Amino acid sequence: MFDFFLRLPRFQKRLISLLSDACFLSLAMWCAYALRLENLNWTPDRGQAMTLALTLIVTLATFVKLGLYRAVIRYMSDRALVTIIGGVFVSALSMIVIGYLTQTLLPRSVPVLYGAMAFSFVGGTRLGVRMLVSHSRRRHLEGVAIVGVGETGLQLASALAQGTEYRPVFFVTTEPGGHKTLINALPVFSVDHVESAIRKHSVDRILLALDDTEARRRRSLITRLESLSVPVQTVPSMSELVAGQARINDIRDLDVEDLLGRDPVITDSESVARDIEGKSVMVTGAGGSIGSELCRQILRHRPQCLVLFERSEYALYDIERELSTINHVEGLGVDLHAVLGTVKLQRRCEAVMRAFSVSTVYHAAAYKHVPLVEENVIEGVQNNVFGTLSVAEASIEAGVERFVLISTDKAVRPTNVMGASKRLAELVLQALAERQKQTRFSMVRFGNVLGSSGSVVPLFRDQIRDGGPVTVTHPDIIRYFMTIPEASQLVLQAGSMGRDGEVFVLDMGEPVRIADLAARMIHLMGLTEKTDERPDGDIEIVFTGLRPGEKLFEELLIGDDPQGTAHPRIMKAREVSMPWSELNLLLERLQQASRQFECQTVIELLQEAPTGYVSSGDTCDLVANQKLAAGQVAGTEDSAKVRRLRL
Repeated sequence: MFDFFLRLPRFQKRLISLLSDACFLSLAMWCAYALRLENLNWTPDRGQAMTLALTLIVTLATFVKLGLYRAVIRYMSDRALVTIIGGVFVSALSMIVIGYLTQTLLPRSVPVLYGAMAFSFVGGTRLGVRMLVSHSRRRHLEGVAIVGVGETGLQLASALAQGTEYRPVFFVTTEPGGHKTLINALPVFSVDHVESAIRKHSVDRILLALDDTEARRRRSLITRLESLSVPVQTVPSMSELVAGQARINDIRDLDVEDLLGRDPVITDSESVARDIEGKSVMVTGAGGSIGSELCRQILRHRPQCLVLFERSEYALYDIERELSTINHVEGLGVDLHAVLGTVKLQRRCEAVMRAFSVSTVYHAAAYKHVPLVEENVIEGVQNNVFGTLSVAEASIEAGVERFVLISTDKAVRPTNVMGASKRLAELVLQALAERQKQTRFSMVRFGNVLGSSGSVVPLFRDQIRDGGPVTVTHPDIIRYFMTIPEASQLVLQAGSMGRDGEVFVLDMGEPVRIADLAARMIHLMGLTEKTDERPDGDIEIVFTGLRPGEKLFEELLIGDDPQGTAHPRIMKAREVSMPWSELNLLLERLQQASRQFECQTVIELLQEAPTGYVSSGDTCDLVANQKLAAGQVAGTEDSAKVRRLRL
């Protein structure tokens, strides 16, 4: 019946509202007289009936004139109540005037009683209908608990109350004194009682809405909420809202920083700014996950010019558009230049550096995915080794002051081509640093970056949303992790310290078991892990076996005696180097083998260099293996022909 009323045309709803008001106003008039005369059997005489009828007509006309019937009841605001008060006041006044003109018996208290009752009946019916409509419309919405009772939490509750997806059920506070209080008619529970409150109120989702001042409690809160079988998500911080970067109801999955389980690394922005502000900076691989974040960090240090060097047209367009927006909105006044090109062409790189008078180069362009490079050996070596050599030689020729290579922990005692190629790239820069002193070369080595392209976090998230299974290569595999902003900030910090071919190592904190990370993501998305002990779980973790070239654990140091630096999270490694004269001969042989597409020779030369590379097995290069298979088939066919000829 109620749904039928809601589906009526707007005109019919207004007519029903008008008739309802007429009935309740008439009832208010009768109640006013009956109470004043203390006679429940009171009936109006002819004069009183005429007064009441004329008052009713004037009141309804006033309501129409004030636009009361144009208001949509389900969205009725405080302004509608003010309109009702005004209309009722006019109604009571008209009753007095009409009673005086018709010389009808009208006790002085009757208009007052009538006005109070008219407001109660007219306003009360609308509030009641609004409550019923809201309850009917929102009872099917997903119930959410809001963690945080500060300004962010209150804004979120207000926004969700007007939305069509979620229904705020209660607040969660970290203060014990706030337990069982009320905020905006919603109950507040202490975090110690959140589990029972979730069961009692049938909450489907938990939303973190902590103010910036409460951020220090965020990690411990997430750890406590992890055991609940309810998805945990977050909303933008107040700083993001103030900057206009997001809306309060932009609900999203937990940030990768929340999954890291440790406090973020703080850098010394002043020392970084001194090396960047007012200078011309170039970033290779500017469209990649690390390169793009480097560009964002560099841009805010206000260089005179920022050159974005990228091979992918779309990636370059995307990062150039984003940085242009930031540059304009924040009024940074940086000259941005988006340049297409490959790091393997030295003359192109040199021309770009000379054209924009580049003083600092951050070399982030590289192939970094272990399985892909393992299956594309030649391209991996050409890009990671000879690409680095080309950009480094171009930097020397163009008079670049500082050159920083983004390296990886996989360069330490590598078991794959990608790691070996990055270690050889480090050797190239170490040798060039000894060969000349004009350009200062340094390398920054760190582990896996959460949220970067190919990272396990987005992969696991997609697998969980698809219903599983979550694939992990080995139950004991561990990795060092950092967030993209952390890694980029420390790269800039270490780059400002670099002098002569030094290898800087970032303290990545404690290593993380990948299987534990997968299980944590499953729990925080409100699901349970399917195991032998819990066969009815939601998502299973499947171990697929180590991929070619993959290690159970990564290391950041080849030697065992790192030196400290001015920054507590940055160490300086003491690594073996190779004289340029010897390295140059090796590079010539490596280039020759690459041009002749001799994959096995390339791998042998990588092992010959002091990279520490130990191959995990036969070459996995797709093209080389395909050629080998085709040659074997052709050889078999030739042997068969020879046998037939002999017969």
